[in-house]
Amino acid sequence: MNGGRDAADHGLQTSGEPVDPRAEREVSARPGDGSLGRIDAVKDEAFRRWDVTTPSATLIGRPENPDEDVGENLRRLHDEQHPAMAGHSERMHRLEKARITHAFCNTLGLTPWERDRALGIMTELDLTVFGSQRAIQKVGLVVIQHVVDDERQRILGLHDREWVAAQPPESLADLHERFDSIKDDPIYRTLLDLVGLDVTSVNRLHRTLQTQLDEQDLRGAVFGREPHRDPSLPAFQERDPTEVPGPSADDAAE
Repeated sequence: MNGGRDAADHGLQTSGEPVDPRAEREVSARPGDGSLGRIDAVKDEAFRRWDVTTPSATLIGRPENPDEDVGENLRRLHDEQHPAMAGHSERMHRLEKARITHAFCNTLGLTPWERDRALGIMTELDLTVFGSQRAIQKVGLVVIQHVVDDERQRILGLHDREWVAAQPPESLADLHERFDSIKDDPIYRTLLDLVGLDVTSVNRLHRTLQTQLDEQDLRGAVFGREPHRDPSLPAFQERDPTEVPGPSADDAAE
């Protein structure tokens, strides 16, 4: 019965009285106390003998020795200078234009037709003509503004200049009130501020865009749609919407 008390009196650990291990630890802040010992340093060196690798870092081919470089053909392939990689940067640039423009279209809630028109122009548009303002984000927003406003004008009939000229002032005022430009959208104005575009820059880019649409023949560009129809199929413009299709010649013969 007195064994446990005697052990406690002598400072020995018992199962009924656990001792905090931190109370027994000696803490020192002398120079060199925070460095690794020789054994620990060797262990760390053994684990770090090879460089850190990441799954996303991919290379084609390996050198014969770790200290050597790959062959000339493989090096040119990695640097996208090999003939097998010809046009890779252009394809990536085209995909980047489509990706950023598509994200803007989703943010602004464009219709599928407006989205395809904006993508059709952006993916084929040469951005070098826009000079220092040729960033994809800036030109993409201006292209979206052109497409959306143009489609909304077509819905109201404002693209028909002869018809507009024949309208009385009251009708013109009503059309002006009904026309809702995307420039009045607060989300669109927020995006313009984020990319660093003001009214003057937007107007300048829009004038350049209008010129390039004619020079690069992109007025009717639509992503995923070929402007040249299949000659084996009848054109939609030639169909009469009031005409009811009758039986074919084969049906009549039967």
